Amino acid sequence: MKKQVVVLIAKQFFKKTFNNKGLFVLLFIYLTILGYVSINSWNAFEKHNHVVEHHQEKSRQSWEDNPDKHPHRMAHFGSFAFRLQHPLSIFDSGIESYTGNSIFLEAHKQHTANFSEASLSTGLVRFGDLNIAMLLQLILPLIIFFLGYSSITSEKENGTLKIMHIQGSKIKEILLGKSLGLFFVSTLFFIPGLIALWSISFLEHFTANSSIVIRATLITISYLLFYIILCCITVILSGLSKNSNKALLSLLGIWLLFFIIIPKTAQVIGNYTYPNLSKIEFKAAIEEEVSKKGDSHNPNDPYFNSLRDSILKANKITDVKDLPFNYSGFLMSKGEKQSAIIYSNQHQKLIKTYRKQNRITNRLVLINPYLAIKNLSMSLSGTDFDTYVSFLSQTENYRYQQSQYMNDLQMKYISNKAKSSEGKVHVVGKENWKALPAFNYQYIPINKTIIKQLLAIVSLFVWLLLTLVFMSKFSNRFKII
Repeated sequence: MKKQVVVLIAKQFFKKTFNNKGLFVLLFIYLTILGYVSINSWNAFEKHNHVVEHHQEKSRQSWEDNPDKHPHRMAHFGSFAFRLQHPLSIFDSGIESYTGNSIFLEAHKQHTANFSEASLSTGLVRFGDLNIAMLLQLILPLIIFFLGYSSITSEKENGTLKIMHIQGSKIKEILLGKSLGLFFVSTLFFIPGLIALWSISFLEHFTANSSIVIRATLITISYLLFYIILCCITVILSGLSKNSNKALLSLLGIWLLFFIIIPKTAQVIGNYTYPNLSKIEFKAAIEEEVSKKGDSHNPNDPYFNSLRDSILKANKITDVKDLPFNYSGFLMSKGEKQSAIIYSNQHQKLIKTYRKQNRITNRLVLINPYLAIKNLSMSLSGTDFDTYVSFLSQTENYRYQQSQYMNDLQMKYISNKAKSSEGKVHVVGKENWKALPAFNYQYIPINKTIIKQLLAIVSLFVWLLLTLVFMSKFSNRFKII
């Protein structure tokens, strides 16, 4: 294969494409929309994180400003945990618009995340969130198909393909050259999007954050592979088609099938095959399980009565008032541990159901490069399902530690003679509230993200290899007239 021939054909395709003035109009419209989306996403990110930081600070201040109080009352006073968006959510918002970003944390109760953008907006938001990644994943492939659908068929119709072949150009050289030329044209569309991506890396005081830089690098490589694959597929289908009309219809059919029908159908099948509990059913299942195990707030509960008897026997006393620690705090501690385990088990079952639903879509990345780039883009941008589950897990761990911290204070400082948590007699100092560390949300490490999306990464490389092998080994099957 002659490299100079491939480069010459690529240059010829690039120049020929710009003879069409409609390309400049299309490029202008696309870049205008991209610019608007980028600025809008940037402003929305800064506004969201400013609000989150403000409320998190107010929530913490409210917690610390509480006066001397009984620990159990403080445990029910509770606090809020907020989730800051990852900076790369500016590029790909993923499922951010549909997941809550704050949770109220209190003893004995596990609340759900609230205040998602979709729940606070009009129904139009639920049709999809316009962001940079959406333009690069859905709109740009369609543009590439329109730019390259006649790359080979026009040469057939003009008779120039046969002339090129007679002059010594091999079919595989023509296919590779056209693909390379189409890729060069497409760079005018996706390079500005990637520039917007890289500008996010300097959000924090204009200093590159290493984690963001690594993520941005992987996202860039993934999208480059994706567009090379699309360009090759476009040229291959153009070569296999008898005329330009059939080539265009074939590519539009592929876009509808791979980018719209298969993803949506996979979601519907997943929801139908693995139905999940509703919010009410989920809470009811937890309450039923808790009632079976025992209620620490019920003084006559059989389970906790037997626990009391064992404690009295172990300490060789007959009354809980003689214990060296506050028995009520101990009881609340055991009840908290029990309810947390029950919630965790039920929550894991629910998450497993969601993962089973998503598994159908995730496995389709092997046959659908769009799903591969979509999953990769969301995961690397910190806006996927796993990121949301990680937030829920971190908040529940913090809620449990907060509750048990209050129970420990009660066991240590509150007398067993205290009849209730009311009044100002049986209290602990407010300095104990400040001693409890504030909630600190941590993003999923990049190495775990790569491991989770390994199948999608492999899929893109396999698709690239298959398209190149097809053009190289089966080019003799292409008709030149």
